[in-house]
Formats: sequence, structure tokens, C-alpha cells
Amino acid sequence: MSVEFTEATHYGAGMRRTSFAAMHCSMARSLEVMGDWWTPLILRDLHLGLARFDELAEDLGISRNLLTTRLAALVERGLVERRRYSERPPRHTYHLTEAGRDLVPVLTALTAWGDRWLAPKQGPPLRLQHRTCGKFFTPTVACSRCGEAVSAEDVVAHGGPGGRTGPGTRLVAKVLRNRQHAGATRRATRAAKADGAPLGL
Repeated sequence: MSVEFTEATHYGAGMRRTSFAAMHCSMARSLEVMGDWWTPLILRDLHLGLARFDELAEDLGISRNLLTTRLAALVERGLVERRRYSERPPRHTYHLTEAGRDLVPVLTALTAWGDRWLAPKQGPPLRLQHRTCGKFFTPTVACSRCGEAVSAEDVVAHGGPGGRTGPGTRLVAKVLRNRQHAGATRRATRAAKADGAPLGL
């Protein structure tokens, strides 16, 4: 099941919010799919095993109309699937799709940030256990190549093949192009110095 974008998303009672679907930015397009503040909490509860509508409504304290709207949007976007468990009356359980499950590490990383900066005085509300090793852990973002934890200082962004200059990335694209050009110039300068060639300055 694929994740789908919509050009305009209904938000609240008759209100619309700006659509990020046309932006050439993976973060913006991810936020378009996530929708609003309720979405991560709904996805969290589904991952924790609250699969029925009444369970979600009670746990979150969200109105039933709003929850209906949010679940329908998540199903439409391919993050959640409905499974009927009763015909009369018709009732469903809700489950994360592959795309929805792929968001769980993102949600745990966000939770870890909240545990560090916003946790209650008593401590983190949840403890996370790694099923594979059985240990309790703090989620971190790690490099997929070397496995080391990644911080803001460790990340250098470069333009990718899908990058475009446009709404939401107008200056970012220019900054990345300039950075790549400067990096290429520095590499050429170092190579010339190593070869003993004149730099032409």
C-alpha cells in the first residue's frame, strides 16, 4: 500500500491548512502525510496495541468526530488499515501498515527528545525495551553506514536528485548548491596542492 498525498487537506470544521504535497522536501511531504498533532498520538496508540475506535477515543480524550476524520485520513494516506471484526453492527479495528510501522522509530526518537527536555519531574512516562536484546534503551538516530549515533553537528546536507527550488525550499536549494560548489573548489585546491600544480590564483 502506498502513501498518498492530497493537494488540500480538510482541517477542523471547514478549515483548510496549507498543503505541503507539492514541496520538493521529504520533511515537508512527511508532515503533509502526518497531518496534525493528533496523528502521531494515534499512531503511537496503535503501535501500543489500542486497535479499537473506543479505546483510542478514551485514551486520547479526542472527540469521536475528530477521531473519525483523522482515522479516515490515515487510512486514505496508507498509514493505517481497517479490519472489520463485527458485521452487525459494523465495527473495525485499526492497524499500522508497513508505512505506518516505519514511522515508529521516528516517533520513538521524538519521544526520546521529549524525555530529555520535557519529561515530568518523576521521569519519562514510558520505558522502551528492545525486543531483540531485551534491554531498555534510549532511541538515537544512527548512521546507516558506520552505526555511530548522529547529532546536529555531525550532519552535512547535500542536494539530491529530487531537489528543486520552489516553495518551502527556495533558499535551501541555493544554500546547498553553494555548499557543494565550495566543497568541490576545496577538494580541487587540495588535490592541486598535493600534485604540486599551480593553483591559478
